[in-house]
Amino acid sequence: MTDNALEADGLRKRYGDLQALDGFDLTVPPGVIHGLLGPNGAGKTTAVKALATLIRTDGGSARVAGFDVRTQAREVRRRIGLVGQNAAVDEILGGRQNLVMFGRLFGLSTAAARARADELLDTFGLTGAAERAVSTYSGGMRRRLDLAAGFILTPAVLFLDEPTTGLDPRARNEVWESVREIAARGTTVLLTTQYLDEADQLAARISVMNHGRVVADGTPDELKRQVGGDRVTVTVPRSEPLEAVAQRLAAALGEAAVTDADTHRVTFEVGAGVVALADIVRALDQLGIAPEDLVLRRPTLDEVFLTLTDKEVAR
Repeated sequence: MTDNALEADGLRKRYGDLQALDGFDLTVPPGVIHGLLGPNGAGKTTAVKALATLIRTDGGSARVAGFDVRTQAREVRRRIGLVGQNAAVDEILGGRQNLVMFGRLFGLSTAAARARADELLDTFGLTGAAERAVSTYSGGMRRRLDLAAGFILTPAVLFLDEPTTGLDPRARNEVWESVREIAARGTTVLLTTQYLDEADQLAARISVMNHGRVVADGTPDELKRQVGGDRVTVTVPRSEPLEAVAQRLAAALGEAAVTDADTHRVTFEVGAGVVALADIVRALDQLGIAPEDLVLRRPTLDEVFLTLTDKEVAR
């Protein structure tokens, strides 16, 4: 048995001429939100389907909640929930009716299904809309109901395949809060998304996919450091000599300076931006210079994504 909630080793899946998974590897410990990031066609959905036992792979191995997806598929299914890109709820039925129906499909008695539906409606903030037809729900409410349906049996692992696609910012925030609550209750969440801010907001660790395989893995901060450190930019008053100021600041920081004569700015790439910012402020104060602007900028997941996928294209 493994201590990890999810393990995949060299998964491969081909559809005709398309190699959807090309040596996909993944390790996720229990009780965390793990992001699976990548462009369209990277293989995210195929990876989820393989781990959820919805498709058979052509090679490699995987375990979910300690069980082999190929030889112990029934045991895997008993321990997972899946929320796909498209809502699985019935729009004619009300919220409570949907959850009772899912409870019965999962083998609960009618009484147990009703009790579980009431618990989930309360957990996901839908009690007030329990009797309304789902067709009257907002996008965020539908996705929360979808999440609730995937949580009928309190799964050990919940797969969320691009759960906020097409939602407005308010609805996305509603879904994010629900996902955080799910993870706080001990469920491991594998979140696939194209939204970089979503992965940054939710995931403790992120795997970046491209062309059917993982090309990078780490915490959001670790991935950001792969494209460089923090950058501090000082806009020097034009009354001050740019190069001379840059040299003094560089000496104070122990870092190389990059100057831009057109904008009269000097930029430093540093390991710890907040510390460097304080050092620069002290150095400027000693020089008697009041900067026109002083900006600390950190790398973003957008830059990580573009850098990693560009490298893959170059190969």
